[in-house]
Amino acid sequence: MNSDVPIPRNHANLREFVTFLERKGQLTRVARPVSLVHEITEIHRRVLDRQGPALLFENPVDGSGRTHAIPLLANLFGTRERIEWGLGLESGGLPTLANLLADLRGPQPPKSLSDAWRQLPHLKAALNLNTRSVSRAPCQERAWRGHEIDLDHLPIQTCWPGEPAPLVTWPLVITRAPDDPDDINVGIYRMQKLGRDRLIMRWLAQRGGARHHRMWQAAGQDMPVAIAIGAAPATIFAAVMPLPDGMSELGFAGLLKGKRQDVTAGLTVPLPVPAEAEIILEGTVSATETAGEGPYGDHTGYYNSVEDFPVLTLSAITMRRDPLYLSTYTSRPPDEPACLGEAMNVLFLPLVKRQFPEVADLWLPPEACSYRAIVVSIDKRYPGQARRIMMGLWSMLPQFNYTKLIIVVDRDINVRRWPDVIWALSTRFDASRDVMTVDKTPIDYLDFASPKSGLGGKLGLDATTKIGSETDREWGKVLTMAPDVIKRIDTIWASLGIGETLP
Repeated sequence: MNSDVPIPRNHANLREFVTFLERKGQLTRVARPVSLVHEITEIHRRVLDRQGPALLFENPVDGSGRTHAIPLLANLFGTRERIEWGLGLESGGLPTLANLLADLRGPQPPKSLSDAWRQLPHLKAALNLNTRSVSRAPCQERAWRGHEIDLDHLPIQTCWPGEPAPLVTWPLVITRAPDDPDDINVGIYRMQKLGRDRLIMRWLAQRGGARHHRMWQAAGQDMPVAIAIGAAPATIFAAVMPLPDGMSELGFAGLLKGKRQDVTAGLTVPLPVPAEAEIILEGTVSATETAGEGPYGDHTGYYNSVEDFPVLTLSAITMRRDPLYLSTYTSRPPDEPACLGEAMNVLFLPLVKRQFPEVADLWLPPEACSYRAIVVSIDKRYPGQARRIMMGLWSMLPQFNYTKLIIVVDRDINVRRWPDVIWALSTRFDASRDVMTVDKTPIDYLDFASPKSGLGGKLGLDATTKIGSETDREWGKVLTMAPDVIKRIDTIWASLGIGETLP
């Protein structure tokens, strides 16, 4: 890897980021023809598992044996370092962004002139929250309408055996409310290919796109939609971040870039689209027509069941003259969504601390599909505090609404180290006293363990030291060595002949 390549403050588009990664030695071009049916998934899976580079498949081949002219880009966000670079940050720079996001959700007034001066970068960043409209956009250099529209021209993957059709996996779906053009949402929802100009739009009921669709349905109208494939990294990240209510993802992308997001009007739909995107799909989501979607491999590590979702009919496909097609797969972690989930963990922590100052640390284990379990450590001060934290987390962020298990520990426990967590559970938890259950709550409908689709239970385990009215027994004292002994052994360690590295 070339460490001498400086990290740009922003990447205006996907191809700039690809060029940067190649200069860094973090992108591999695959010239050999590789099948879109399963083979790219298997290569991607192996490379991601060893934290390898991004992959540019220059000659993807579809199921009929045809080689596509559009290259496929995969494993773009397969490491935390590439996620940080995509945000224009140095390696390890996510906490800086996390604090900015916390300030945006709950701004604090400056306490002094010097404090106001320190907040000036935040004020400058806020100026980039408004988008900028442009009339000539790279994403519309080529345009297909009417009979020209054919999704077969795009290298859409079939990721796993048994899947019914190719699947669009990294689409930024742009929707708006029928009565408020400023109420715009950008979300990532997978889409099954249904025909040359038709896709199935799969979204969960609580997501912004589904909310907009219900509003259009209530008005008896099909909903206009635009889909960006291959946007700038900041635009992709904005679509998955825990933004404050009412904040535009397109606007927030400008804040991440350090410059306002350029948008242009769709050719056939009344929606703004990222001007620098590689490919744009435009069309309408039917108010009435649905089709069975799936089964597809999902982040749970299982195939989801077949369910009906609304049908999207395309009215235009626009793109750059030489576009890139961004794709990924989902599976039991590790996968790219899990990598993004670990980055989101860093962003969640300051938000949680702002709401609950007693929280010391928080961890969403990627093995738990990014958000289904939380381990949280607290500075415990009063009886019942662990349960208060459980209830607060379950209701705080949409992502935590689906968390099935919360383990609360004391601040002396490393939440990222399972041996520490298991020790706390084994010595500070009693099943007759320290279990909190909540039934009939929202659950990810892809969770087959829940008794009903989308409705299930939550479990909280209090593995903290019990204080006050929580116990009638004298609590044990944790074994610790005297500090002066530790210091003395540190001093003589090198002379013991045991090893060079201190334990």
